[in-house]
Amino acid sequence: MLLPHLASRLYGTPLLLARSKLDIILAVLGARIGWNESQTVLALPQARASPQSVGSNAAGIAVVPVHGSLVRRSMALDAHSGLTSYGEIASMLDEAVSDPAIAGILLDIDSPGGEAGGVFELSRKVRDINAIKPVWAVASDGAYSAAYAIASAASRVFVTETGGVGSIGVIAMHVDQSARDAKDGYRFTAISAGDLKNDLSPHEPINKAAMTRLQTEVDRLYSLFVEHVATMRGVDAKAIRATEAGLFFGPDAVRSGLADALASPSQALSEFSAYLSVQRVQKSAARVLSTTAGAMTATCISNQQEIHMNQDSASNPVSTGSADTAAEDDGKQPKVLPASVIPAAPSDPVVPATPATPVIAVPVDPVVASEQIAAASQAAASQAAALAARAEALTIAELCQLAGQSQRITGFLAQGATSAQVRHSLLASRAQSEEITSSIHPDAALKANPVNASDAGALMAAVKRLTQKS
Repeated sequence: MLLPHLASRLYGTPLLLARSKLDIILAVLGARIGWNESQTVLALPQARASPQSVGSNAAGIAVVPVHGSLVRRSMALDAHSGLTSYGEIASMLDEAVSDPAIAGILLDIDSPGGEAGGVFELSRKVRDINAIKPVWAVASDGAYSAAYAIASAASRVFVTETGGVGSIGVIAMHVDQSARDAKDGYRFTAISAGDLKNDLSPHEPINKAAMTRLQTEVDRLYSLFVEHVATMRGVDAKAIRATEAGLFFGPDAVRSGLADALASPSQALSEFSAYLSVQRVQKSAARVLSTTAGAMTATCISNQQEIHMNQDSASNPVSTGSADTAAEDDGKQPKVLPASVIPAAPSDPVVPATPATPVIAVPVDPVVASEQIAAASQAAASQAAALAARAEALTIAELCQLAGQSQRITGFLAQGATSAQVRHSLLASRAQSEEITSSIHPDAALKANPVNASDAGALMAAVKRLTQKS
């Protein structure tokens, strides 16, 4: 059974897909799309379960799998063709955001990339969700092309020791099967309206004008891809272009700036859990500090008002009901006469007035009240200082954990170092640490070519400029 709709998604359309994976797809689906039956030597991948959001009740982390080739719509082929749709990933993200038990989201990525259509919308959705709940990503073992576009939107990206990232590029394929058609006795003639309608037909060689138009679209998407990664990762777009769509593995991925640290999925989960714990404590401390400050402010205002009122009562005794009470106070607001001195209307019977209950003013010593307010303010300040010191200690612990130097937490706390000093020290130690030279190179098979060797040198120079290393 031929599947021409698959052919339309493989040929003549730009893809954010690693080239090695594209060759596998072409070999697997060749016969099914009516092309190159002799190369279909690989079996279809085994069926896999549809990806589902996996939540950790203990840590409150939702693990969202981004596996297989990525497409805008899987068309019900995902389980048997190794496809995952962008819509499916978006649905899992929405589910995690709406779940109050989920505090963070980890993207578990193992994908060569896929279609260009829909990937940038999903990536921007990941960044928007990150503003609500933190989103981290781990390349286990690969996050290439479209998959890396998604990973770059996470606030923190890990890669395994054997994993890789990159392939920030765009590719489009055109198959010319006119020679095979002639061999099989077929000759296709397209009847079309519009000069561009028959562009990229597989039944005839591609013409120069069609090639130029396709290249223009590939270049446009490439610029979009580069700017997207540069914005999400906070690096210079020139450094992203300098990668030349290369693949970066293990430590090289971290040095290139495309990943933040090496970690296995379990290590990433553990570090994420510690980060969320610190974040929860900081939020709780901020809430307590805000509530305490508000309560103390209200208490001070209340005490001040009470003092003011008691002082007024002491200096201005309660009216005894004399006619003088009808006079205006300072010529502004007239005082209200007691019911006992308000004359009744001539036509109304005189009703004896009920004696008003006397108001007893309790004098308050202003000096004592001021001392009480000062003591309350000092207690609030002490509590606020203690909470601030605790938050600072938690920040220092978080910085050391993220830098992979947890053993230095005790030393920093004993020295009384501030978080700014700790951050500076960790960055300095990282800059002075010995670099690791990876034995894996994305262009290892082409090192014999001096041109490629010079390209690699230019790449490393760009990376060194990016990291400000001489």
